[in-house]
Amino acid sequence: MTFREVRTKAAEAGEVKRQGGRRKVALFDLDHTLIPIDSDYEWGEFTITMGWCDATEFKRRNVDFFAQYQAGTLDIHEYVRFATQAMRKQGAIKSIAAHARFMNEVVQKSITTQAQSLVQQHRAAGDELVIVTATNEFVTGPIAGIFGVSDLIAVELERNTLGEVTGEIKGIPSFREGKVARVEAWLAARRLSWNDVETTFYTDSLNDLALLERATHPVATNPDQRLRAVAIERGWRILDLF
Repeated sequence: MTFREVRTKAAEAGEVKRQGGRRKVALFDLDHTLIPIDSDYEWGEFTITMGWCDATEFKRRNVDFFAQYQAGTLDIHEYVRFATQAMRKQGAIKSIAAHARFMNEVVQKSITTQAQSLVQQHRAAGDELVIVTATNEFVTGPIAGIFGVSDLIAVELERNTLGEVTGEIKGIPSFREGKVARVEAWLAARRLSWNDVETTFYTDSLNDLALLERATHPVATNPDQRLRAVAIERGWRILDLF
C-alpha cells in the first residue's frame, strides 16, 4: 500500500467518525515504526560514547539483547535491568542532560516527514493518538513529544522513595501480550472497552502480534520478515513508510 493510499484511508476514517461511528484510536509502535531506529538500542550505544560503561562488554550484551528481541525471546525484565544500569550509576541529573544530547544528536535526525505526516493525518481525522512501545518511558517520553502525542504507553520504571530508578519494571510491561493489557487499562481509565473504539495499530514487529490481532485495523508497518509473511497470509495492510 502506498503512502498516498494511507492518507486516503485516514481521511475516510475521519469521515466515518463524523458520521457518528465508534471513537477512533490510532495506536503506534515507535521503534522501526515511527522512527527508523531502535531508540533503546541507540541510547545504549550513546552511553558508550560518553564512557558510562565498558564499551566492549556493553556492546556485546546490547547486540545480544537486540537479537533476542528480534527473535521474540527477550526477557524484558532482564533487559531493563541492563539498559538502566548506566543511568542508575550516573544519576538523574546527568542522565537527563545526556538524553537531551541524545535527542539532538541521534533522534532528531531520524524523524521523517512520512512518519510525521502519518500521525498528523490521524490527528486531522479526529482520532485519539497513542504511542505503545516496549521501550522505557525515560527514553521514549521526549520522542513522543516530537510527534505531539501526549498519550504514551511505555515500560514504566520503578523508583525508590528518593525517586531513583531501581532497574525494575513498575506494573505490566508494555511488551508482547502486555501491550494488550496496557491498552485495555488505558481504555478503562476513560470508561471505554474494545467495543467502544475502532483501533488502527501500526507496528513493524511480530512481537506485537497479540495487539495486531486485537486491533480493528492491523497495519504491518516497515515489517520485519516474519511479520510481513503473517500480514500477507492474513491479508493485513502493509505499509512501507520509510
